[in-house]
Amino acid sequence: MKIISWNVNGIRAVMQKNFLEFVENEKPDILCVQETKAHPDQVDEMLKDYEHYWNAAEKKGYAGTAVFTKKKPLSVAYDMGIKEHGKEGRVIALEFEDFILVNVYTPNSQRGLTRLKYREKWDEDFLKYLKKLEKNKPVIVCGDFNVAHKEIDLANPKSNAKNAGFTPEERAGFDKLVENDFVDSFREFNKEPKQYTWWSYMFNARKKNIGWRIDYFLVSKNFMKRVKKTEILDKVMGSDHCPVKLTLN
Repeated sequence: MKIISWNVNGIRAVMQKNFLEFVENEKPDILCVQETKAHPDQVDEMLKDYEHYWNAAEKKGYAGTAVFTKKKPLSVAYDMGIKEHGKEGRVIALEFEDFILVNVYTPNSQRGLTRLKYREKWDEDFLKYLKKLEKNKPVIVCGDFNVAHKEIDLANPKSNAKNAGFTPEERAGFDKLVENDFVDSFREFNKEPKQYTWWSYMFNARKKNIGWRIDYFLVSKNFMKRVKKTEILDKVMGSDHCPVKLTLN
């Protein structure tokens, strides 16, 4: 089984690029996208072989997630059941026979860290939510977590120590996921530096590979034996992020 996660930075924009060709070539069983910036009625008909599940933000043209799956889930849930976190379309959970798949687009702490306090609350509540799901079945959680976990996960750790995405608070939030037995599956297979999933559009950053690894597949520790590999598809263009792919045995 092949699962792909991709922050598309606007699904209507990426549809004008290589999105459909990419899906046709990769043929994922499940595709999780973040930052759709659209409601389903704003998007042309596509991916007819897949079941579609959308969680759009109340605010138009902002945030949002969607999952396209060839395998029909046993059940689907949206958001975390917490009112304060329920307006931006950031979480979709699909239950399958062997596991629960969660697609997440974690809030950004914003320039000047204006949203850091909210982000800390989000991280705390999201971990509780995942642990609650895990009582039923192993969990795979994928998406844009908006944090580079370790210094190896971004090109310029020193100069970004106080910037959104690499603050001690955000990194501590990710530490807690790992401490609670969610495995950063990519790092199980690849310990190399300079492996990134997001690049700024400025300063020719992608060409120079001045990037950040902020898109992940985290897997319940007791389910890792089922994971064959996790890869970063950094040759795929169309967004400021590239897709990440998880293959299950």
